Amino acid sequence: KKFEFVKIDIKNKNKLSELFKLYNFDIVINLAAQAGVRYSIENPKKYIDTNIIGFFNILECCKNYSIKHLVFASSSSVYGLNKLRPYKEETNTDKPVSLYGASKKTNEILAHSYSKMYSLQITGLRFFTVYGPWGRPDMAPFIFSKAILNNQPINLFNYGDMIRDFTYIDDIVESLVKVTFITEKEKNFKLFNIFNIGNSTPIRLLDFLAELELCFKKLAIKNYMPMQNGDVYATESDSSKLSDLIKYKPKTNFKTGIKKFVEWYLDYY
Repeated sequence: KKFEFVKIDIKNKNKLSELFKLYNFDIVINLAAQAGVRYSIENPKKYIDTNIIGFFNILECCKNYSIKHLVFASSSSVYGLNKLRPYKEETNTDKPVSLYGASKKTNEILAHSYSKMYSLQITGLRFFTVYGPWGRPDMAPFIFSKAILNNQPINLFNYGDMIRDFTYIDDIVESLVKVTFITEKEKNFKLFNIFNIGNSTPIRLLDFLAELELCFKKLAIKNYMPMQNGDVYATESDSSKLSDLIKYKPKTNFKTGIKKFVEWYLDYY
């Protein structure tokens, strides 16, 4: 009964400002963004407009209406071509290899400056390959599932030799909620914070696909291709900083997570 949905484009600063004024929010969680590495190659302007201009508008509203805590989604894409894994929050993020990663790095820089200038409590969460029910249709589990069921080939970049720190959506949501309601008084919680949220158990892409095949009881048609521009070979999260703060520990291993995803996918589609 306390939930209300309002559809607003975050690029529209006036509408956004009206919303903030009307509801007098205490806390803001910003998960609005143009996501995905591959689409950023096709339509880069969308990423600048939404992820940078739109996020700037969110920051301005948080400043103008004295928000107590802003939590926003960053991404493991900020780590770019770093070869030293697992990635820690202190790992260099100056060399993202996709415009999407660059836009998320920009978010972190803007958020840091607003936090320092206006004493705003801001927390950025670097998500690592989130999957599960209600995900985006352009993500690998959805593309793979649709292709398997429709006997269509799956493009496997870098000839399938990719590693991802797949993190189940329930683990992400639980962490997000816990972080949102933490106060500055907590140990190791500063005015501005960045945390990794990952499963910290990287999975080979071909193993992920094999598990999907097992659940669907059907083999995929595989089309092996070279590495795509903007992609990285592997991601791996060190989430110990988050674990120390909120006792974060992922509960869903990838086999359980894929089983849950497939059950939902078959029911929904």
